[in-house]
Amino acid sequence: MEKKSKVPLNVGLLAHVDAGKTTLSEAMLYCGGILRQQGRVDHGTAYLDTDAMERERGITIFSKQAVLPLGQFELTLLDTPGHVDFSGEMERTLQVIDYAILVISATDGVQSHTLTVWKLLEQYHIPTFLFINKMDLANADKNAVLQDLHKSLSGACLDFTREDETLLEAIALQDEQLAEQYLENGTLTVQEIAGAVAQRKVFPCLFGAALKTQGVQQLLDLFERFARSPQYPAEFGARVYKIARDPQGARLTYLKVTGGTLKVKDVLKGTDENGRQWQEKIDQIRIYSGARFSAAEQVSAGTVCAVTGLSKTCLGQGLGREKAARPAALQPVMSCEVRLPEGCDVHRAVQDFRQLEEEEPQLHIVWDERLQVIRLQMMGEVQLDVIKRMVWERFGLSVGFAPGKIVYKETIQSPVVGIGHFEPLRHYAEVHLLMQPLARGSGLQLEAACSEDMLDKNWQRLILTHLAERTHVGVLTGSPITDMKITLIAGRAHVKHTEGGDFRQATYRAVRQGLMQAQSILLEPWYSFRIEVPPEQIGRVISDVQRMGGSFDPPHNTPQTAVLEGRAPVSEMRGYPAILTGFSRGKGKISCTLSGYEPCHETAAVVDAADYDAQHDTENPADSVFCAHGSGFIVPWPLVPEYAHVQSAIAQPPQEEDKAGAFKPIRPAAPPDARTQDSLAQEAELAAIFERTYGPAKRRELFRTVPTPQKEYVYEPSGPEYLLVDGYNIIFAWDELRELGRENMDAARTALADILCNYQGFRKCQVILVFDAYKVKHGAGDVAKYNNIFIVYTKEAETADMYIEKTTYQLAKKRRVRVVTSDGAEQMIILGHGAMRVSASMFHEEVEQATREIRALIEESNRRNDRLMKSK
Repeated sequence: MEKKSKVPLNVGLLAHVDAGKTTLSEAMLYCGGILRQQGRVDHGTAYLDTDAMERERGITIFSKQAVLPLGQFELTLLDTPGHVDFSGEMERTLQVIDYAILVISATDGVQSHTLTVWKLLEQYHIPTFLFINKMDLANADKNAVLQDLHKSLSGACLDFTREDETLLEAIALQDEQLAEQYLENGTLTVQEIAGAVAQRKVFPCLFGAALKTQGVQQLLDLFERFARSPQYPAEFGARVYKIARDPQGARLTYLKVTGGTLKVKDVLKGTDENGRQWQEKIDQIRIYSGARFSAAEQVSAGTVCAVTGLSKTCLGQGLGREKAARPAALQPVMSCEVRLPEGCDVHRAVQDFRQLEEEEPQLHIVWDERLQVIRLQMMGEVQLDVIKRMVWERFGLSVGFAPGKIVYKETIQSPVVGIGHFEPLRHYAEVHLLMQPLARGSGLQLEAACSEDMLDKNWQRLILTHLAERTHVGVLTGSPITDMKITLIAGRAHVKHTEGGDFRQATYRAVRQGLMQAQSILLEPWYSFRIEVPPEQIGRVISDVQRMGGSFDPPHNTPQTAVLEGRAPVSEMRGYPAILTGFSRGKGKISCTLSGYEPCHETAAVVDAADYDAQHDTENPADSVFCAHGSGFIVPWPLVPEYAHVQSAIAQPPQEEDKAGAFKPIRPAAPPDARTQDSLAQEAELAAIFERTYGPAKRRELFRTVPTPQKEYVYEPSGPEYLLVDGYNIIFAWDELRELGRENMDAARTALADILCNYQGFRKCQVILVFDAYKVKHGAGDVAKYNNIFIVYTKEAETADMYIEKTTYQLAKKRRVRVVTSDGAEQMIILGHGAMRVSASMFHEEVEQATREIRALIEESNRRNDRLMKSK
């Protein structure tokens, strides 16, 4: 007779740090017959603390799993971190568990992190059992704990220690249907109670001491009776909740099968974070229990497993019929700069840190290309210590970290309409966005309310995609924006010239233009805290919290301690645990949990310290690009509404900044001259326009002029120089190259490259030739050495203009930089970066002059050789 397989059931263990969560998992495995001897966290022998750092610190850092057969079920216990710094690991586990066991210390009661976990369990709709641990301690009070649970969590937290008439009446009171059943039948069935638990109408509570296994067997019996396995569809589906590496370096994708079955050698399909489709085959399926695993050929729905062979998966990804997980509720609150060892390859280090980010997405890696530094965003100081150890053990890098900084965010105070227009030659897109403030903690919400008669639905979807694909930053400190609803209300495309990347540029500029108009609010993270000290020291604590700008509830006393609960800015609380330990001589205890973002209590000081210049942030331009007379020109952001081609539903007058920093309406100015003339007069005019609009540019030689060419134009370089050449702009501007390009564009590119090689060999400058790969699908960009020059092919959705603007900004600080282009849209930006513009025709004269000089040198050399030969 075929043996009936057990039903998979995934159970997560969650708790505040030091509540005894891992100890409970050890006791459950011991009582279930999996362990011969119960391990202990303080002895470093816990079955699920498999990492050396976990054994050393006595805390759970990485979520682990263990298989425990229980009656009809095969439980997979998932032990999650309890420390607030690793709460992201805990939250990801919630995506795949069917039930939760929330462990609460009988002596500590409900703490701040307990409340955070409870809210997350509610958001994810996870049925929950509660185990009140450490009841063997002298000051444990069962009735006081129950009152705390009813007050802080839910009145449906019921004591299941004794299943009597009193318990049945309490269960019946939690639901009208249960009450009717109880009144009619005088009792409740196991199925009815199990249904109430599954619907989160009842939360069974048990009391015990995990270290002594008291109450643990009763907890297992309770699970066997009142837990129910979810129903899964026949169609395959799976959700990725963790990425890791095994000791041999193999990439492991942890997932839960949410439908159908999964077999070895199955081919899975998906989309990576960049929107590219992938297709990969599963090599191995592993069922982990502690540090060991067993290989499986096939797993059914409900199973949590790790698979190898998948290299493109990402956390929260849905496979098959499964949708992607919701964004994480918990976000990093601190940031710091990575200090690499001397001689380290910074680009290789970025790749190494990206691998860690792949496994821990809350460890946000920010690579500052301009400053060539790596920044981390993380949850706290303890996480930094763990990262440092991981980087050394895995990559052999001994890194340090600059002092941590707070991760601020920005929002707006009142609604505003942002307009972005992107129209260089042969491109077109215009976007109008309504930006409205939302309640704290709402995040960003995106919506389209634009008529399809005005803008096709496909373009509208693309704009929403561009809004969601990047982190938009505010104008106060360059911090991410949040708590805002952005609605697409108007837009326009061109039948012939609009490409997807055009709307990307217009969308980004619309967001920025709206933020520049709005009154921004700087937000900072706040902690919810719980502090316990001897009663005689509570006055010092209250004084400290008041000094921090925090708030608190009236303190309450226990026989040995005084307890203060409240909220305070993270920036003020960061170093307080050490201070508390010092003045309380080790008797004080503090626990902190992120409670959300609130207006910054020292906005002016933070903004001054950030020294962020929103006007000159080249990565986030607020100005728009319009086109006239066959050439693009820049329109400063206050004037964009006057040039817009579409009327917004909400009119916004143009504005300018007054001396007090406020904005007031102004009269529109005449459009900038868009004619592209190859004259020094235009260069001076551009300089004047730039200075009137933005003020003096920061450069060593402001708007350097060159002599007016007479018979021959002679260029005299002064010191090391970089020459950036807009390739296609020159090809279409020079007659000989344009004719060649009509027949064979590759030949035209090669001809231009050869001309520049000769020019570089004579002038001895660094030449960078840039070709626009804007329309190349999935283009990753490329930099190649061609003889003595460099050729750059931009990546997908990046124009040559964008690359030149970015590179000019980086180089012009220390080098003399010239840019060869006749694109009017680039001219003012180049000038503002401190570089010098050379038109296509002027550069053509330079090249001809260099060619003549080269030819003259060759002829002179030949004559000299002839004279030497004759003399012999």
